[in-house]
Amino acid sequence: MPEPFDVIAIGDSTEDIFLMMKEASVQCDLDGRNCRICFDYAEKIGVEQKTDIPAVGNAANHAIGVSRLGLKAGIYTVVGDDDQGRKALEVFQQEGVATDMVALDKEHGTNLSVVINYRGERTIFVYHEPRTYSLPDLADTTWVYLTSSSGGGVETLHGEVMEFLEKHPHVQMAFNPGTYQMKLGLEKLTPLLQRTALLSVNREEAVRILDTKTDDIKTLMQLFYDLGLRRVIITDGPKGVYALDGHTIYYQGIFKGPVVERTGAGDAFGSGFLAAVIKNKPVPEAMSWGSANSTSVVQYVGAREGLLTEAKLTKLIEDNKDIEVKTYDTISH
Repeated sequence: MPEPFDVIAIGDSTEDIFLMMKEASVQCDLDGRNCRICFDYAEKIGVEQKTDIPAVGNAANHAIGVSRLGLKAGIYTVVGDDDQGRKALEVFQQEGVATDMVALDKEHGTNLSVVINYRGERTIFVYHEPRTYSLPDLADTTWVYLTSSSGGGVETLHGEVMEFLEKHPHVQMAFNPGTYQMKLGLEKLTPLLQRTALLSVNREEAVRILDTKTDDIKTLMQLFYDLGLRRVIITDGPKGVYALDGHTIYYQGIFKGPVVERTGAGDAFGSGFLAAVIKNKPVPEAMSWGSANSTSVVQYVGAREGLLTEAKLTKLIEDNKDIEVKTYDTISH
């Protein structure tokens, strides 16, 4: 019998077009928190550089990320029966990600994102094609990674994933909700959250999912714990990352390195962390795996080029050994 997969990623894939801009400005509210990128209205705006990257998106980034770290990965995703979709299949195959479960949509094209890069930050225009999902018979796997899917097909896909997990109770699920999934609200997400072995979100997403007004890390972790979650990652951009492991909350600052643009930083952290967990590393070490992967990705345009092999990841951790994982707090039973 063939060896089981370590991870099967489930979610949408897209093609990213990156536009590096100089002719823009940023305007923020007086408190500096809500900022907007501004261009001259009704003018032609020059673009410094354009880069096309197929086969990206949360599911693709995770599948490729764990594959580069030496794990066996597959993906269930729907792409258009078009040039962009075929390019995605080629990339997956080149990266060692099994494509047997990829579906080609003959009616709708491949998803597209246009990413405006300005001063190291990105603003993303996202176009999701309408999708109908039909989860295939998944191969034997240790983990599934569930993430962004589109529009009206989200609840159907969730139901199919839950049915698969009920039939295969040994399979663990990592969950990184996308925009359409978060729109469902906490009540509809709760059954998935209660079956989740590893949740990965950023600070703003945690607030939105929990439908709370506070962004206090300890409170957010406590609320997730009360839902039954025991391992939760909350990334906080350049401020670092927090991880819940049982009752303990850990914190780690970001590693040193230049920043070209931040697309895929969260996915890189998540795939590094998940790979470490699968390799039976403790949570503090898994945080360093995630931090190294994320630090590398932001040094390149796009979410894929900087994803590391284990050898390069180990070296980057050694180069940043002064960035320690610390106990941040504990939460109530």
